[in-house]
Amino acid sequence: MHTPGSSTVGYTLLLIVQVVFIIVFGFCTDYAKELLPVKNETVKAAPGPDQEATNLRKYPHFQDIHVMIFAGFAFLMTFLKRYGFSASGLNLLVAALVVQWAIIMRGCYEMEDGIIPISLQNLIGADIAAAAVLISMGALLGRTTPIQLLIMGIVEIAIFAGNEYLQLELVKAADVGGSITVHAFGAYFGLAVSFMLRPKKEHAKAGPLEGSSYNSDISAMIGTIFLWIFWPSFNSALVDGADQERAIINTYLSLAGATVTTFVLSALVSHEHKLDMVHVQNSTLAGGVAVGSICNLLIHPFGALIVGVIAGVISVLGYRFLTPAILSNLRIADTCGVHNLHGMPAVLSAIFSAIYATFASVETYGSSLATIFPAMQNVNATGHASESGEHMEYVIGGYGRSGAKQGAFQLMAIGLTMVIAIVGGLLTGLILKSPSVRQLEEHELHKDDAFWETPSEESTNTSTTTDETAHH
Repeated sequence: MHTPGSSTVGYTLLLIVQVVFIIVFGFCTDYAKELLPVKNETVKAAPGPDQEATNLRKYPHFQDIHVMIFAGFAFLMTFLKRYGFSASGLNLLVAALVVQWAIIMRGCYEMEDGIIPISLQNLIGADIAAAAVLISMGALLGRTTPIQLLIMGIVEIAIFAGNEYLQLELVKAADVGGSITVHAFGAYFGLAVSFMLRPKKEHAKAGPLEGSSYNSDISAMIGTIFLWIFWPSFNSALVDGADQERAIINTYLSLAGATVTTFVLSALVSHEHKLDMVHVQNSTLAGGVAVGSICNLLIHPFGALIVGVIAGVISVLGYRFLTPAILSNLRIADTCGVHNLHGMPAVLSAIFSAIYATFASVETYGSSLATIFPAMQNVNATGHASESGEHMEYVIGGYGRSGAKQGAFQLMAIGLTMVIAIVGGLLTGLILKSPSVRQLEEHELHKDDAFWETPSEESTNTSTTTDETAHH
């Protein structure tokens, strides 16, 4: 059946956006210099096997993050009983669009002679940026049209890129796992948009289709397992050597601690003291978020487990008590509970990063201190880094920070990120609720029918009956 949602105007605009991206890529991008063939062989020999291996050392991490973005997030959001087509299909569409836009927007801060250099590292960064949009999408799942999601993604990536540059390059916050710049940003941006699109007071409750079925929960669990397995790659992709290995170990242990805690606490606080699949699908992943900003630090394996346990506790309690309260009191619908999986654990990660930064010293980290906390480098009288001898770019607060000062800047980073995300989300919500943008009617919420050709209930039931008869 054709509905107003099947209008081709929005999709025509989407095609125009894709054409614009092609033009921008044509004029403003090129392969990074190390990927271009060497034209003067007498000056510089072509890269050998060792150099090629170095260039591709990040490819396994890229693959893992790719699986998380296009499979993990997609399946995780299929828990709604009648929204599986949209959850998985729109995840693919939104991610495919925003990775292109993320390359452009993030590249604006990395231009060389007016050209954005593209390498495997840029693709990893674009995938990570896409995660922020998909987190925001989780807060709005089932309550927006495809075009609204795409508009949100375009606006969000532009703001995300600016905030990422601010926190990592100007504030010099330590955040290799993206808890501050990705998870907190995506969660609070999405919640702010949801606040602007909030329903009327009489409709501020879970709708009839805002629930799961036996099969949809199993499908969502597949996404959880994908994300659980590959999360160590997400947190460790942007570092190398010992930092990378510590990030993998700490993330793995934190996920394990969060998982065990989730099962225990779920049974304790759920109705009839039975396990709740919502907790298992989401809170088991909270450890990966909570350890993100500190995963490469010397937090000790037992510290990683403790962080995971705490994350599991606050996430399960959030799903059980906080999400219903936010819906009833503030009318903020958080379909996937991103505040419990991404928001609160990300704030927890930032707090832990401030604590560990406060006690960081050369005695503890040796020469790697300046790599982990760049702003803690000592600067000589000429304004050069004493470790490298290279002139340093402008940094808010300057270099030569003490541990306590770096800790304060870690807290400043999460505070600024939340403010920027919330303000950006509110403004984006205003755009999405404007009269010129189609919005879902109440009877269209959490249903695929408005935008997808779906099998009718009658044909599905008939097919099931026929199969059962044939089986018997």
